[in-house]
Amino acid sequence: MTEFKPVKSGKVREIYDNGDSLIMVATDRISAFDHILKNKVTKKGAILTQMSKFWFDFTEDIIPNHMISVDTADMPEFFRTEEFDGNSMMVRKLEMLPVECIVRGYITGSGWADYQKTGAICGIELPAGLQESQQFPEPIYTPSTKAEIGDHDENVSFEKTVEVLEEKYPGKGQFYAEQIRDYTLAIYKKCADYARSRNIIIADTKFEFGLDEEGNVVLGDEVLTPDSSRFWPLEGYEPGKSQPSYDKQFVRDWLKANPDSDYLLPQEVIDKTIDKYKEAFKLLTGKDFE
Repeated sequence: MTEFKPVKSGKVREIYDNGDSLIMVATDRISAFDHILKNKVTKKGAILTQMSKFWFDFTEDIIPNHMISVDTADMPEFFRTEEFDGNSMMVRKLEMLPVECIVRGYITGSGWADYQKTGAICGIELPAGLQESQQFPEPIYTPSTKAEIGDHDENVSFEKTVEVLEEKYPGKGQFYAEQIRDYTLAIYKKCADYARSRNIIIADTKFEFGLDEEGNVVLGDEVLTPDSSRFWPLEGYEPGKSQPSYDKQFVRDWLKANPDSDYLLPQEVIDKTIDKYKEAFKLLTGKDFE
């Protein structure tokens, strides 16, 4: 049996090279504030992978995506073990575009903080008098790029994404920048409308896109998971305050309240986190997570 080693290891995911494809494994690690926590959240990786699969299937009428299979029977023998079952996705290789496509449907998080200081989010002027967690009349697109120094994303204007893409793809910067912006908004609108019908508000999220061998834009990475999005329960939603969530905010809040934790969570926080992920999965897909 051929042994595989990750060619890339992130805070949460491991990526393996499988020749003409990649195998992305979502581990049970959890990160917050740029730190990998000392705990693992059992089955978290499988929930993220299966949720991404659900959304890839749901949005394939808007844009092609990189997913090939989440069945380890389709993967090399090395991956046909319990460790990889459910949390692994075989995907097409893409040339990933150096823009993170963030879309905000509601004013919250860093966007709310920016608005309070400047009346704008990422340079986009907004009406006065908005309340925390209020829905925008239309979703706004606030892309970011990787900073040249360090590993933090840098908020940029749409015009800057044109420059970044033009530098890499001369003559096509404007075209690709418009495509990924328009795809981002179209995917978000369809999925946010669906989620709301299932009693979940998708407050904001991020997408990543790549190019296939023909130069077509393809949806990649993960899609609309609690790790890449803010999910709020529709029940009890009320602008003017922060909202309870189905994402990692519960973990972040506990860490803020316990600065001496050394990134070690109590079991009750782990249990509540996975319960939130499972609840979101069931609401969105209509299925219990097995």
